[in-house]
Amino acid sequence: MLQRPPRQQYAALCYRIKKKPGQLEVLVATSRDTGRWVVPKGWPMTDKKAHQVAEREAFEEVGVKGKVEKEPLGFYHYRKTLDNGLKIPVRVQVHALEVDECLKSYPEKGSRTLEWVSCDEAAMRVNEPELKILFLQFAERMQPRVPQLSIKAAS
Repeated sequence: MLQRPPRQQYAALCYRIKKKPGQLEVLVATSRDTGRWVVPKGWPMTDKKAHQVAEREAFEEVGVKGKVEKEPLGFYHYRKTLDNGLKIPVRVQVHALEVDECLKSYPEKGSRTLEWVSCDEAAMRVNEPELKILFLQFAERMQPRVPQLSIKAAS
């Protein structure tokens, strides 16, 4: 049987750097159907580039706004179960989005649980192996930007 090429989706890895204690946090949300931990993602949209779709999904699904990177962080694959029960392969292109604002009202408010967690915690929560790796690689990439805690020398 021939396998169809994967369908394409675009996702946002939403993050913030807490001023104190200088910690990188990423936003994970539960999916509406299965309740598993995911990042906001969606199908291509007419007249929108990949990073713009990722930015739009972050607003609609988890209520955040910020600066999205045009270049993708990477990709992961999963099998999406359609309404008719068919499972299709999907390739997800992930874009980093630095969160400036968390909105009180947004289209899917109340339909998901949201949590800010460390990249290690996010990697433990998500099911997709390649997404786990993306979270861990992102933490490594961001390390130079995360202010280190100052340790006072004992006098």
